[in-house]
Amino acid sequence: MTVGPVRLVLASASTGRLATLLRAGVEPEVIVSGASEDLDEPDPGRHALGLAERKADAVINGLGHQPGADPDVHRLVLGCDSVLELDGAIHGKPADAAEAVARWRRMRGRSGVLHTGHCLIDVQTGRRQGEVGSTRVTFAAITDDEIAAYVGTGEPMKVAGAFTLDGLGGAFVERIDGDPHNVVGLSLPLLRTMLGELGIPWTSLWSR
Repeated sequence: MTVGPVRLVLASASTGRLATLLRAGVEPEVIVSGASEDLDEPDPGRHALGLAERKADAVINGLGHQPGADPDVHRLVLGCDSVLELDGAIHGKPADAAEAVARWRRMRGRSGVLHTGHCLIDVQTGRRQGEVGSTRVTFAAITDDEIAAYVGTGEPMKVAGAFTLDGLGGAFVERIDGDPHNVVGLSLPLLRTMLGELGIPWTSLWSR
């Protein structure tokens, strides 16, 4: 079992993921990976995991050249990425407003599966865990006017699947089957399990 201070590094620019961790008592160090989100992988779950691994690996490589890092702190890097599966197709962030509108017209009144890949790497030992959380999301049958208003806010352009659960889009989600944290972009129960596989207790990440 790990002893001493443990520090989680979040390899993501997502404010939703950061807020999820903060509400759970974890104050991560945020390092945006800058990794490309282009990946030729047709399976939605493996696609999400592949992008998560790419983010985590990019940050790990950068940490090797970071001056002033405290060698006494046990650091863990977490990369996450999410995609929406609808009709077997992978949907990340929409390219533009027209794509967001078209996507919502397909999604409304239907269900899709939000897959979030999680890649956790122990910087000290090099050990890693990779898992995918999947949650079924049922969308409301919203009107064309509601779609236009929502896309007009710009929020759908910033997130996988063109919707949020913890923002303006929450009113357009009728049902969640599975972990709701996973829809925001980071499954807390899954992360706890992954930490356990590395011999690190979840509670060691709590801020004190």
